[in-house]
Amino acid sequence: MASSAPSRPAELTELLDPVVSAAGLVLESVTVTPAGRRRVVRVTVDLPEDAVGSMSLDQAAEATRAVSTALDDAGAFGEQPYLLEVGSPGVDRPLTEPRHWRRARTRLVAVDVRDEGGTVRRVTGRVVEAGDDGVVLLEGETRVEAAWEQLGRGAVQVEFRRHDDDADDQDDDADDQDDDADEHDEDEDEV
Repeated sequence: MASSAPSRPAELTELLDPVVSAAGLVLESVTVTPAGRRRVVRVTVDLPEDAVGSMSLDQAAEATRAVSTALDDAGAFGEQPYLLEVGSPGVDRPLTEPRHWRRARTRLVAVDVRDEGGTVRRVTGRVVEAGDDGVVLLEGETRVEAAWEQLGRGAVQVEFRRHDDDADDQDDDADDQDDDADEHDEDEDEV
């Protein structure tokens, strides 16, 4: 293996950043871990900060192919075998950078917020906005504005059923259809 071949995480990050960007994603991190005679290369990618939602399987597959090709073309590990894992940060990634907060728009999060007097309180609210100066959370009906320096590490809260007005309306419509079906079944029984 040539000494100029990238094999350290910083060098791999420099190699892979433009490759991942070309796939429309953002490179979060690259780690290399020894595993016996081979190495495990973990590449974490995410959607751009203006995107809401999750990365699709097609996007992950495209990124995996592009990263694999770039590593092989660069001779990153020479003849040494490696296992490549490309994935997204997942819901358990702490929200520590403004970009993370922007990606969490519309999500329910929990975060410690320090006020001007130094008092810290736990806020659980929906991310409404993440701008240059900080975030805006909606905690119930209360709007909470916090500058970046007031925020601790945020954590996205897992919601098994989101309680949106739209979701409630859809559930009501489904219930109405079920009621109509039940009434139809009863009519048939009376015949």
